[in-house]
Amino acid sequence: MSDSLGLSVITAEQIGYRILLRKEPEEGYTAIVPTLSGCITYGDTTEEAVDMAKESIEGYLESLMAHGEEIPTEQDLIR
Repeated sequence: MSDSLGLSVITAEQIGYRILLRKEPEEGYTAIVPTLSGCITYGDTTEEAVDMAKESIEGYLESLMAHGEEIPTEQDLIR
């Protein structure tokens, strides 16, 4: 798939990033994507946190691609 600029678009589901959820003491959940440094978001429910994380992953990947940077994979964490 490509966007209006002709860039390839990769979705979170295509690569399969892990999303870690942490229950916050006040309320809600923080969603962390360990493979993508700094990719952290929040949701009031687990479902909302996961949805927000997927949106964040896609934005993160779009930015990497726009800047010609390598797309990290889960295997990169193991190395």
